[in-house]
Amino acid sequence: MSITTQSPVDVYMADLNRALSGPRRRRADLMAEARDSLEDATEAYEADGLDRLEAERRAVDDFGDLVVVVPGYRAELGIAQSRRTAVLLFLVMIAQPIVWQEGAWAWTQQPNETTPLLELLNRSVMVTGSLAIAGAVLAVVGTGLGLRYPWLRDHVARATALFALVSAGAVAVIATGMGLFSTELEGSNLAGLSVVGGFVLLPMLLVSYSAQRCLRLV
Repeated sequence: MSITTQSPVDVYMADLNRALSGPRRRRADLMAEARDSLEDATEAYEADGLDRLEAERRAVDDFGDLVVVVPGYRAELGIAQSRRTAVLLFLVMIAQPIVWQEGAWAWTQQPNETTPLLELLNRSVMVTGSLAIAGAVLAVVGTGLGLRYPWLRDHVARATALFALVSAGAVAVIATGMGLFSTELEGSNLAGLSVVGGFVLLPMLLVSYSAQRCLRLV
């Protein structure tokens, strides 16, 4: 009865895959690159006369212990996740002027007499939205540079995630206030709050979730 020895490369790749989380496409690319590197090294050792099993062992040893290898891969995944977060924040925020265009929809009809609170909310949403869009654009550029300059990527990824969390929270609070106080419906703000939930709170939850995944990687 023969005993089949498990491939050292397969074992290493399985352990590496379990140690990593993040954007699927980027993780798949990194895993493919790692396997290609291990296969090339294995073939080189086989060409030198080693059997397949020993060649794979040597290739795995050369590639490095997971304790050393995993942090670098996590950094790559972190920058990919931060870029995804920045793009998501930009797309969500760029749609907000349409959602909250004054007078265009039932939930943006202003009362005949404005109040200091409504004026504050209107100014706040314009300022916060503009800053969020500008910050998202800078984050997209920064995460792109982070792929070229490893010393920059961790800082950019963390800053992008924190900025997205703060922006999402601020916009959600302001939008909720606008839904409560900027609707023409008297006695019931259900319509305004429904719009807030569907067009602001839900997208901002997605931004926050993406940002939190990024923070777990960096």
